[in-house]
Amino acid sequence: MTEYVNKSIHIHKNLIFLRKSRDLTIEEFAEKLDVSRQTVAKWEKGTTVSDIIKCDAIAAFYNITIDDLLHYDGETSVMPIAPRGKYFFGTVTIDEKGQIIIPQKAREIFSLKTASQLVVLGDETQGIALVTDDTFMDSMQDLLDHFYPK
Repeated sequence: MTEYVNKSIHIHKNLIFLRKSRDLTIEEFAEKLDVSRQTVAKWEKGTTVSDIIKCDAIAAFYNITIDDLLHYDGETSVMPIAPRGKYFFGTVTIDEKGQIIIPQKAREIFSLKTASQLVVLGDETQGIALVTDDTFMDSMQDLLDHFYPK
């Protein structure tokens, strides 16, 4: 059990990263969570761990999952902790026919199956995005409703 905990719990490193990435001092972060500066300092040193209620509050404050707060390993990942609901699935390669394979985890999260329809959107400055046809049509309807109210 100790081996699992040592390898998988990175909360103290993640707390430091998240606080510094938001340009917060220990005092400012402590105030937001309604705890003492000393409590936050102990969490960040790894000498104590916050209870599950505070972990939930921390995750909500930073808009991340509790799982990422506890288990994200910044030393082995090339990407920082993503906000809740945001994903990075890695890279794909375009084959000779211009086809790509969408990573399995992405297909599972977005319920993509064979013959699923995706809309390809592009912006020369921001890149390409794939959106499900239902999501695209819903967005277009919202846009039409906004500009042409009934």
